[in-house]
Amino acid sequence: MTTGGAGAETSSRTIRVAHSPDSDDAFMFYALAEGLIDTGGIEYVHELQDIETLNQRAMRGELEVTAVSIHAYAHIADRYALLPHGCSMGDQYGPRLVGKRVFTAEELRGKRVATPGPLTTATLALRLYQPEVETVHMPFDRVEDAVLAGEADAGMIIHEGQLTYATRGLKLIADMGEWWFRETGLPLPLGGNVVRKDLGEELIRTVSRHLRESIAYALEHRSGALDHAMQYARGLDRGTADEFVGMYVNRWTLDYGATGREAVRVLLDRGHEAGIIRRRVVVEFAD
Repeated sequence: MTTGGAGAETSSRTIRVAHSPDSDDAFMFYALAEGLIDTGGIEYVHELQDIETLNQRAMRGELEVTAVSIHAYAHIADRYALLPHGCSMGDQYGPRLVGKRVFTAEELRGKRVATPGPLTTATLALRLYQPEVETVHMPFDRVEDAVLAGEADAGMIIHEGQLTYATRGLKLIADMGEWWFRETGLPLPLGGNVVRKDLGEELIRTVSRHLRESIAYALEHRSGALDHAMQYARGLDRGTADEFVGMYVNRWTLDYGATGREAVRVLLDRGHEAGIIRRRVVVEFAD
């Protein structure tokens, strides 16, 4: 890493940054991972794990900076603040509920639905869409197999599977981002990056700036960032991986903006009103 003017408080500091091993997160963190931006005296150590594992680690306060589901943020808001950069926002698209046959929302009552984890936003959206399902939690990459094997009647698909489920003979029941937009007129905030509040204001500002610079660098150097992201694309061809990255690294990712921030508040408020989230959440951004 290069050395620069990050200030005495941030010199020679190691920050763990955790995110999912998927193409959109890899694209976002490309410049940080490859040392392409000046981070002063801060060394960023990247840890890659599936999103539900990161949600659980954030519940224990283990990581300084991590990607989490917006649903999980509701349970860690006392310890973490949302960084204003790095969100995955579905603008009239999002996690897809799929099955071997199509069900109406009413027909889903009592059905077994495989989900990628209890704290994922996919699970929150599902329970808002149809509260009376039986959720069966499992690693995200097992969901399609569970549906095909008859272990579940339907499944919530996240990551690249949103673009490829039909090749396995699965049918779309509902797109959660599409449904959410019809309900609220807002995009669906799926994931964000959080920072632990005990790092202090100066260090939080510095980390936030570095993350924004990393995202901006990737958007400005798309080909190189996509090359880096392809190692996490789980068999997608380059064109499909580029399409997926474009879905979740977009104008919302550089900054939530007023609409994106409102979307987070509305989602968590609705989760609270439905009894899914115990306490009303005061959303705090690390500006």
